Amino acid sequence: MTPEEKLKSMGLELPKIPTPMGNYVPYKVDGKTIYLAGQGPRRPDGSSISGRVGEDVTVEQAYEFARGVGLSLLAVAKTAAGDLGKVEVLKVLGMVNAVPGFGDQPKVMNGCSDLFVAVLGDRGRHARSAVGMGGLPANIPVEIEAIMRIVD
Repeated sequence: MTPEEKLKSMGLELPKIPTPMGNYVPYKVDGKTIYLAGQGPRRPDGSSISGRVGEDVTVEQAYEFARGVGLSLLAVAKTAAGDLGKVEVLKVLGMVNAVPGFGDQPKVMNGCSDLFVAVLGDRGRHARSAVGMGGLPANIPVEIEAIMRIVD
């Protein structure tokens, strides 16, 4: 089953790639390595979702937001590689905008990680960092960036 078929079986489809909020590009390719810019969660109309985890957003909601960001990152990776079946995730950095003392960043980031593995199988397994932040742009609850590789 291809990654696109897996997405379809999960009731998901790749979203439109969001327009960068500043002077940067959504991805950069160096040889076979794809560097994906950080992204935050968006509503279906493309607007940003805001709120701090542990205050305005629950861990469960943040997990779903991270899952949605993972889907958006896959859309960018497909554009960069030309085929989602040629993508392997190497490293993920997840930043969680949370209240002081919050310690469940890994639970939030599992939303993205679980999606990558469900869609890409072993090529979705990756090294990861999940860190807490005192704030993120536009007060988004989570921002995720990734490094991926184009495989033959």
